[in-house]
Amino acid sequence: MNQKGLINLLISIFILASSLQGSEGVSANQVIPDEAIRLRILANSNSDEDQTVKRQIRDQVNESINGWVADLTSIEASRNVIKSQLGEIEKIVRTELEKVGSSESFSVKFEEVGFPTKLYGDFVYPAGNYEAVLITIGEGLGDNWWCVLFPPLCFLDFSNGDAVQAAGDEETVEEPSEEVEVEFFLVKLIDGISDWIKGIFK
Repeated sequence: MNQKGLINLLISIFILASSLQGSEGVSANQVIPDEAIRLRILANSNSDEDQTVKRQIRDQVNESINGWVADLTSIEASRNVIKSQLGEIEKIVRTELEKVGSSESFSVKFEEVGFPTKLYGDFVYPAGNYEAVLITIGEGLGDNWWCVLFPPLCFLDFSNGDAVQAAGDEETVEEPSEEVEVEFFLVKLIDGISDWIKGIFK
């Protein structure tokens, strides 16, 4: 097969794969940008008390950070603002712990943080190390919560585990299905073919 025929074949495969992908409700556009800043909060344990404290800290920290970065349009500006406010985030965490009479230790860091693979509805978010504000309460052994601070995607509640319900604020965990794994592979395949085709015409 000559090069032109190969290109036409690959384009046909790409169009077919895109069609199949769309029919399953998975969109390659529904991913977190490479340039993003996340927030991850690790609870001390899975006790009701520790999980309640985690959610209280989550609400207060989210409200503050969302206000700081609301009008920012670049990740560099957001990074600088968040770094400059780490002391304020520590105050928020300390205040929320004091409200419930907790003497747990805690830490607030801005660094590369490891994240597991997450499934939110039909969308898969790959595991990896990502720039994030990491709040660790006590031993940090309980279920965690995370979201994206910039661009603001904190309306997504990513709870501990490999998958969470797409609706509401529940922390229900379920195992990712083989179908989801195939769909995610399809997304990666389409991206790879697209990049290859673009390279040919450069």
